[in-house]
Amino acid sequence: MRVAGKVAIVTGAAHGMGAEEASLLAREGAKVVVADILEKEGEEVAASIRASKGEAVFMRLDVTDDSNWEKIIAATTAKYGRLDILVNNAGISSSAAGDWDGEEGWDRLMNINAKSVFLGTRRAVKEMAKTGGGSVVNISSMLGIVGSATNHPGYHASKAAVRNYTKAAAVRYGPQNIRVNSIHPGFMPLMRNAVHAANREAHIERTPLRRFGKAIEVANAVLFLASDDASFITAAELTVDGGYIAQ
Repeated sequence: MRVAGKVAIVTGAAHGMGAEEASLLAREGAKVVVADILEKEGEEVAASIRASKGEAVFMRLDVTDDSNWEKIIAATTAKYGRLDILVNNAGISSSAAGDWDGEEGWDRLMNINAKSVFLGTRRAVKEMAKTGGGSVVNISSMLGIVGSATNHPGYHASKAAVRNYTKAAAVRYGPQNIRVNSIHPGFMPLMRNAVHAANREAHIERTPLRRFGKAIEVANAVLFLASDDASFITAAELTVDGGYIAQ
């Protein structure tokens, strides 16, 4: 049990990668807060974890609302007495932002994908410091490292912001024994932008491992960085992309 006794909040945990991350952390011993704006789906994920003998509760969270963050972190510490792990997983894809040159889409991407990470981290670290440290894992994207002509520029910018904020936060909070790392998933069509399906074979051909990723492969990376196995790792960026951006 690699995170036994630890308390974790996972955002965007009502489906896809977030649900897989929350479930794996629970299987490995963590008490998990399934946080999402989708109430029905989030309750189902928490119930599934409990049915598998894990410990989990759903809490509604709009990651762009600082007052929501204040409430959920207070509720988490009131229920479990501490906070050890924050997984900033919530986000939207290029296809959810509309016009590539529109301000509305740009602002939506930056608020949900990037500002939310700042809001959650700055509150979570205060609780982590009270109990000797913790781990923040931010889900960025391989597109936060490289550019492309097929994705919204705001998506690239928002995920790049997560990447570099992670490093700044790692430097700032390291003296309090709080580690901050980022994960950069590659193409995973079941959870990410559906437009990728039109170019499925081209993307697979370009990926050295010749396949798309799976949610559990991102969850395994989250578990590693959240656990004490990664106790001397901070400010790192871990690509889970099958080698896609290496060429």
